[in-house]
Amino acid sequence: MQKNQSSVPDLIADIGGTNARFALVKANRQPYAEHTLACADFPGLIAAVAYYLQKVAGPHPRRAAVAVATPITGDRIEFTNSPWSFSIEATQQELGLEQLLILNDFTALALSLPLLAPDERHAIGEGEPVVGAPIALIGPGTGLGVSGLVWSGERWIPLQTEGGHVTFSPVDEREWRISRILQRQFGHVSPERLLSGPGLVNLYHALAELDGWSPETLTPADITSRALAGICPHCREVVELFCGALGTAAGNLAITLGARGGVYIGGGIAPRLGEFFNQSAFRRRFEERGRFSGYLAAIPTWVITAANPALRGVAAALD
Repeated sequence: MQKNQSSVPDLIADIGGTNARFALVKANRQPYAEHTLACADFPGLIAAVAYYLQKVAGPHPRRAAVAVATPITGDRIEFTNSPWSFSIEATQQELGLEQLLILNDFTALALSLPLLAPDERHAIGEGEPVVGAPIALIGPGTGLGVSGLVWSGERWIPLQTEGGHVTFSPVDEREWRISRILQRQFGHVSPERLLSGPGLVNLYHALAELDGWSPETLTPADITSRALAGICPHCREVVELFCGALGTAAGNLAITLGARGGVYIGGGIAPRLGEFFNQSAFRRRFEERGRFSGYLAAIPTWVITAANPALRGVAAALD
């Protein structure tokens, strides 16, 4: 797509498993009129778009770009962690758009990384980025997103991956035992089964079975808030295990991509953990790779603290 020089704005959206974020952009590519809608409040994308456009009023967009939290393999979009689904072609026609670009949500987030200001990321540990080297992105939220950027010599090329669905890599006996419990439940145990909002709940129930205590009915937010408040030792261990396993997954990704340009942590969970995450086993587990520990120790890791950065990446994809 070419840059919009018209006075009519483009529509951009970032659709996750829980929330749908919408905004408008003009030629300067700065999102405005941002609104977040709960996916559960709408039967699908078309209804959510119609509600948003009615809310902001103004001229009807002719172009749109939408990031989706699911693989894109053809015209039909089926969400991994949401009941929403739609046809790209039918949606374009029904919304009266001249162009509709669909991209993976973590591809969009990856495209936003070079646009982040220094105060929109928080460093965990040491390390300095190598200019022009690949950059990695991993982010636990409703699911576990994985992406990255590779420099072409002229621009950054985003990687479309489904790395959250590889096989989980336990590193000690406790993680192995947790993995076996989850394997009985799910068959294949991917990192997403632990490193996501639902993954926190999976970990909580796996620990209850492992150690023989009775679990409560808790949401991911309940688990993290109780852990941070120090009022539930079981929840605290869940979040500690989460942080350590995320460090291992991020280190594996860094080695796989040769991500000497740094590793970014996105998603909605890590930023909320604050100092707990800073003091967790994340960075130690990120670096622990035997002969390759020195290689990883030189790679910086950052938690993304910007609000809705993927929308900037969606806007960048329109150009």
